[in-house]
Amino acid sequence: MTRLNRAAIVAAPFGAVAIDTQGDRLAALHLLPCRTLVAPTSPLGAAASEQISQYFEDADFHFDLPLKIEGTDFQRSVWAAIAAIPRGQTRSYGELAVELNAPARAVGQACGDNRLPLVIPCHRVVGASGLGGFAHSRTGFALTVKRWLLEHEGALAGSLI
Repeated sequence: MTRLNRAAIVAAPFGAVAIDTQGDRLAALHLLPCRTLVAPTSPLGAAASEQISQYFEDADFHFDLPLKIEGTDFQRSVWAAIAAIPRGQTRSYGELAVELNAPARAVGQACGDNRLPLVIPCHRVVGASGLGGFAHSRTGFALTVKRWLLEHEGALAGSLI
């Protein structure tokens, strides 16, 4: 198995996004509170950096990167359902659970296990009566990022604030 390569760290409105590749595929994105940047070390790192920057400029931007998606069949089904949520809209963990015939808690775990946030927009999955969690966190920086992403995409309703 090829190891992960830190291909770049690009600026984000909330800090930075670290880009990890595996071979010729984007393997992981890490949302960081720092502003430390690293220039791309590969063509894929440069492409991912450019596309992430374009998304931050235009919420309607669609990513077109080769992805390394590893997970169980259930996780993949959750991530596919998340990827189908249009920009500017949200779905609750419960709604996805009904759609996938699975417990809402399992859907939440799969959301938190998503290694490609932004590209697979797990921030669009919210709680039944509020923002819900993000990246296995219910407070702090992760929720600040989720709130920013939803606001950026025009999906932050009053009940989610």
